Amino acid sequence: MANQLRIIGGQWRGRKLRFADGAGLRPTTDRVRETLFNWLQGLLDGARCLDLYAGSGALGLEALSRGAAEVVFLETNPRAVQELRDNLSLLKVGQAQVLPLDALAYLRQPARPFDVVFVDPPFGQGLLQDSLDRLSQGGWLAAEARIYIEHAAKGEAFDLPADWELLRSKQAGQVAYHLARYSPPEQNRD
Repeated sequence: MANQLRIIGGQWRGRKLRFADGAGLRPTTDRVRETLFNWLQGLLDGARCLDLYAGSGALGLEALSRGAAEVVFLETNPRAVQELRDNLSLLKVGQAQVLPLDALAYLRQPARPFDVVFVDPPFGQGLLQDSLDRLSQGGWLAAEARIYIEHAAKGEAFDLPADWELLRSKQAGQVAYHLARYSPPEQNRD
């Protein structure tokens, strides 16, 4: 049986979409998404976004609803991939790609920079630090890119790459979430 998520802002505000059941599939809650997208206000219009561990696609769909020019969704669960493709088709979205690829494998490819990256890996699988490290290498981030990080509030520490600045941090129940900014080294030489 499919679950539902609700788009909370933008052109599809209030729209309910189905997503597949799956182990570890836990869409970012409405409350956390509202806070995150308030943090990103003014930065999404025309942005190129990457949803590294898309799952239900809640973060990328919200970004598209709020004016993102493009979203690349990565997801390995075949049912979640199909449901996400169905939702994009239902919404008549042309500026999105759903790739059935492992996020860490994807980050080994040649890069095109993204303006906003959502990093919300399955909890407790040790993927967070590797994801951040690989994003910081290889040209994945545009200058001043924003990186959203979500993880279990207990037992999942991480280190930000040296050229990232932590802008915001909050906790909601068992989830901690943060917003960081990438500043290339040449911008740090003042």
